[in-house]
Amino acid sequence: MTDDTTQTPMPAHTFTIPSSVAAVALLGPADEFLRIIEESFEARIHARGNTVTVTGAPSEAALVERLLDELVTILRTGQNLTRETVERSITMLRTETREKPAEVLSLNILSNRGRTIRPKTVNQKRYVDAIDKHTIVFGIGPAGTGKTYLAMAKAVQALQAKEVTRIILTRPAVEAGEHLGFLPGSLSEKIDPYLRPLYDALHDMIDPETIPKLLTSGVIEVAPLAYMRGRTLNDAFIILDEAQNTTPEQMKMFLTRLGFGSKMVVTGDVTQVDLPSGNKSGLRVVQEILEDVRDIHFAQLQAADVVRHKLVGRIVAAYGEFEEQAATRSIGSREAGADSHERRRTR
Repeated sequence: MTDDTTQTPMPAHTFTIPSSVAAVALLGPADEFLRIIEESFEARIHARGNTVTVTGAPSEAALVERLLDELVTILRTGQNLTRETVERSITMLRTETREKPAEVLSLNILSNRGRTIRPKTVNQKRYVDAIDKHTIVFGIGPAGTGKTYLAMAKAVQALQAKEVTRIILTRPAVEAGEHLGFLPGSLSEKIDPYLRPLYDALHDMIDPETIPKLLTSGVIEVAPLAYMRGRTLNDAFIILDEAQNTTPEQMKMFLTRLGFGSKMVVTGDVTQVDLPSGNKSGLRVVQEILEDVRDIHFAQLQAADVVRHKLVGRIVAAYGEFEEQAATRSIGSREAGADSHERRRTR
């Protein structure tokens, strides 16, 4: 008599770590990366020497093998694995995107002082690819998704490759209403608080001692949006940051500054509008106006693309969910009020 409760053993798959890759580089110090992988899949993973044995459902085991292949490819590019690299690779494989993790995480945009800037999510890579392919790109998404930082890296890359002769960085100085003449101090003192984040990013990408020379010579220009009026910007890489704080008129003014041989990137977060009440955001209306215009691309970044502290992504997602629920409740309340009014009117 057979025991019907006996379960069929799960098949075991083996993965051989190439001899050109150190096992500790793939599996992590004290098998740290191996533990992350095992916690992320319904499979048991055992490593002995250069052989990794994966026991579990065929679909899960196949995903683990694909993951290990991708991680080996990343290592072969000369990049070291980190906990973040492993976790992001797992997320990409789980979401079944057409891009391979190694393609995304090994794309180098810029290197400076031993630091390499590269996309960290699929949407970030699509955003960077769009900047290469289109003349005007809008990067729209929450704080921490790398919208401005990646755009600036692409601008510096274009300048170094002599694809453009200058970089122009601009922001609307909303808090001052762009009436900077009424503020005390020199022009530099007036605009610095609004442009400081752009300077900070520049210092990550260009040797700090060369930045003053580039600013003085006009190769790099950092100015408030009001100073773009009336100009035609040729052979330039132009970035408009915090574009949610432009009016529709300012957005039109900026976009029509585009000159020959130039590229524009417009970044912003439509959930963080600081304009005075009653003023429309130019970033909110521009997609409806330009969505069918050739050579213009709208890249959407999400909470999952936040590359700051993990908690930032959770905060962004929680706020988005709260605001969505609040909007639903508001619509329901208005509909209930309208029904009540209609019932009273027809009595």
